[in-house]
Amino acid sequence: MEEIIALFIPIAICVVLPIAIVYIGFRSKTNETNKKAEILIKAIEANNGIDADKLAASLQKTSKSRLDILNQRLLVGCVSTLLGIASACYALYADFSSQPDPQVAHIAYLCCAAFLAVGIGYLVVYFVTRDQINDNQD
Repeated sequence: MEEIIALFIPIAICVVLPIAIVYIGFRSKTNETNKKAEILIKAIEANNGIDADKLAASLQKTSKSRLDILNQRLLVGCVSTLLGIASACYALYADFSSQPDPQVAHIAYLCCAAFLAVGIGYLVVYFVTRDQINDNQD
C-alpha cells in the first residue's frame, strides 16, 4: 500500500499540479475578460452619455514603459546573481565543514548554478537592451 502511495505522489506533483496551475491561470484570464465585457455591455445599454471607446481604453491593461521593463530586468538579474553567490558560499561552507550529509553541498551547488544562470542571463539582456534603447533615443 505504501508503495502505491509513494508512486502516486510524484505523479500528482509532476502531472496534476502543473495542469491545475495552468487551468487556474486560464480561468482567471477568462473571468477577467468576461467581467470587462460585461461592464462595457452595461455601459452601452445604459447609454448615459458615457463614451464606450474611452471606457474600453481605460479597461485595457497599462503597458510598462521601456525604462520600467529595463529596471525590472536589472532587479531580477541582481537578485538572482546575489542568490547564486550566496548559495555558492553556503555550498563551499557545507563542502569543507564537517557536515554529516554531503548531499547538502550538492543541492547548494545546483541552486548556485541555476540562480547564477538566470541572474547572468537577465544582466546580459539588461545591458544589451540598455545599449539598444540608448541608440534609439539618440
